[in-house]
Amino acid sequence: MTDKIYRVAIVGLGRMGSTIDDEFPDRSPPYSVAASCKASDRLQIVAGADIDAAKRAAFSERWGVDALYEDYIEMIRQEDPDMVAVCTRGHLHAEMATRAAEEGVRLIFCEKAIACSMEEADGILKAVQENGSLFNSGVLRRFNLRYHQARDLIRNGEIGEPKAAIHYASTNLLHGHIHSIDTLSFLLDDPAVESIWGELNTIDHRIPDNRLDEDPYGIFQLTFANGVAATSVPAGNWEFEVMGDAGSVRVFDNGMGLQLRKNLAGKARIAADVPVEQVAENSATQYCLEDLVLAHEEGRQTLGHVEVAHHLTEVCLALAESHRQERRISLPLENRSLYIFHR
Repeated sequence: MTDKIYRVAIVGLGRMGSTIDDEFPDRSPPYSVAASCKASDRLQIVAGADIDAAKRAAFSERWGVDALYEDYIEMIRQEDPDMVAVCTRGHLHAEMATRAAEEGVRLIFCEKAIACSMEEADGILKAVQENGSLFNSGVLRRFNLRYHQARDLIRNGEIGEPKAAIHYASTNLLHGHIHSIDTLSFLLDDPAVESIWGELNTIDHRIPDNRLDEDPYGIFQLTFANGVAATSVPAGNWEFEVMGDAGSVRVFDNGMGLQLRKNLAGKARIAADVPVEQVAENSATQYCLEDLVLAHEEGRQTLGHVEVAHHLTEVCLALAESHRQERRISLPLENRSLYIFHR
């Protein structure tokens, strides 16, 4: 029996949708949605939508796709794709993902962050749940095998009971910390976040009109329901570390390597490196898209399902609310209209 080929339509034919691989000429695993579909034996690009005619023409020439649209709703209705990938700018993600679900699209990929406010995120959650869609977002470390290796080491007790988790890098809120918080959550098997303290690099704590029109840099300290405290350190090369009572695991240099350390018996405060198997580099984008297909076929949740994407978006926005109120914020976030614009 031949496996079904799933028909994919892409909304937004720019960087993540089509061209980002040009920025990494020495990188072999595909990165863009279009390149990942081309590399997959389960996915076929059948249509693309963009308001820019030049991008539509370039996409057609590059990927051999003739079904091109200015209006993404018209594309969905005319082409009836199995999967829609929303690869537009950030402030459009929520509307487009919501409409895709309402139009009956079964498999939805939405670039991160999925929304600029919790009102928008609530709309996505409602539409996806009510229409039975499956959902993944572009928090791609969740689909990188080296982070899977780190999670499995933690899950299997190699560092003992997790006590603390750290993200190292200076980054902005909805474009960057959605990655950092999602990855820390993934490494710990997605426990709920109970509360967060955060501070943004904006002088004005008031956040006038409950809205920021630029995505600010920030830092955080949050507490998971399992008791693990997670912290951001605004320096480093996009590294993640989980410390346990018997050792630690660290993914360093933006996923290029992994270090496992275990405490030495009878030697207080001393740990030693433990060799670990090197995992092959994979296309996280292709994994993410194919996870939608497999979840549909296997009748299970996706790895980045809409409930976890909604919750971790709420954590990011609660960081900004913590800054605004100058205090620690417990979840759920009461201020559903707080809006942070991001590109």
